[in-house]
Amino acid sequence: MTIFRMVTAYCVKCREKRDIKDPKETKLKNGRPAVKGTCPECGTNVFRIGKME
Repeated sequence: MTIFRMVTAYCVKCREKRDIKDPKETKLKNGRPAVKGTCPECGTNVFRIGKME
C-alpha cells in the first residue's frame, strides 16, 4: 500500500500555493526531477521542480 503526500505548487493565476491536480513526474533537460499538473481551482498548468514524495 503506497500513500502519496499531496504535492503543492504556486499558481500564478490564483497567486497562492495549491495542491497539484493529476500530478505527473517528469525530468528536466539537465536531469533534475520535476512535477507537472493543473490547479484544481482555475485549471491553469502548474509546475514544481523536485521529486513527488
